[in-house]
Amino acid sequence: MTTDTYAAYVAALPRVLSGAATLFRDAGGRVLLVEPNYRAGWGLPGGTIESDAGETPREAARRETLEEIGLDIEPGRLLAVDWVRGPGRPPIVAYVYDGGVLDDERFSAIRLQEEELVAWKLVPREELTRYLLGSLGPRVLAALDVLTAGTAPAELVDGSPVS
Repeated sequence: MTTDTYAAYVAALPRVLSGAATLFRDAGGRVLLVEPNYRAGWGLPGGTIESDAGETPREAARRETLEEIGLDIEPGRLLAVDWVRGPGRPPIVAYVYDGGVLDDERFSAIRLQEEELVAWKLVPREELTRYLLGSLGPRVLAALDVLTAGTAPAELVDGSPVS
């Protein structure tokens, strides 16, 4: 196969978007959420994986956390992978990593990326789906379940566990 033929083959392959986020909690188990200014709903610190630049999901989660809330924290273990379909776009593969339990000093060091974020807050588990729209709410709940049970990462499709 020639270089040109291979390039044409790769160009014709299906496209998938990818994102990575980090799940941070306080000592009481509340989850850190951020409010973006470019769409409805809240989210976890995270964003697009710059795969064209060779970035891995774990690297993206760390970079996005630093960019969005000003904390440079190495993500812990992978908690969930979600295949998310949506109208008018390719599917998204969303990775969720454990960010651990932050102390008051870390929370006071948060500095929001003003170009993209309006606010941050700590939300108890039972209120998460009020803030996290679509498949994001079930995805975060599945990640919390993995933390509680100490099980393997959750495999999800549109926020629902794969049987």
